[in-house]
Amino acid sequence: MDEEHDVTNLKPQTRDKLMTVSTATLCTALYKRGLRNQFIQDVHPLNPNAGNMVGEAFTLRYIPAREDLNQITVFQDRAHPQRKAVEECPPGAVFVIDSRKDPRAASAGSILVSRLMKRGVAGVVTDGGFRDAPEIAKLGIPAYHNRPSAPTNLTIHQALDINVPIGCGDAPVWPGDIVVGDGEGVVVIPANIADDIADEAFEMTAFEDFVAEEVMKGRSILGLYPATEEQTRTDFAAWRKANNR
Repeated sequence: MDEEHDVTNLKPQTRDKLMTVSTATLCTALYKRGLRNQFIQDVHPLNPNAGNMVGEAFTLRYIPAREDLNQITVFQDRAHPQRKAVEECPPGAVFVIDSRKDPRAASAGSILVSRLMKRGVAGVVTDGGFRDAPEIAKLGIPAYHNRPSAPTNLTIHQALDINVPIGCGDAPVWPGDIVVGDGEGVVVIPANIADDIADEAFEMTAFEDFVAEEVMKGRSILGLYPATEEQTRTDFAAWRKANNR
């Protein structure tokens, strides 16, 4: 595996900054660096009020199920990749599942998500679906999926690989990449640029908060957003000082 994608220790200050910025702002910062496909497509929070999610990616990959190898008895094996991954995902990480964008069968259910929560996992994301979705929505762990799906994963998916590079909702995810979720969705930040992206997004957020206040006062966006007028820069500097931003 490429060294730059190895699991790294997310700096506390980087985590703190990423908890305060939106996925929209992060996507803009990534776009400036030529990264256009880091937003996971077609996933939604089961509980939009669960709060933001930040953590290093720990991955599980499904392939299409081969029926003779994917009977319900496979769960009796303590080393079954899905069960093993749930017990090995590190506290503070985000469990990211490649379900091939296929929500016809569940990627997991409320018991496994509850176990992840109790183990201190920061969140869980699948480009498929979760069964027991109403119960998961009540848990205190951010969870994202395409749509609810009652059938067991065994009917469509076969768990194969743990903590390998995957695709999730058309976004590339390497183990150790930084996964950020909010009320809109989930974005994946390559681990080697996470500190810089967090710093830039934090600064962008301060300016956007200033702009939002000015717009609500009735100010035109021309010259304000983007800041093409010197008066905007002067006003922003004063706003930052007054608001300790």
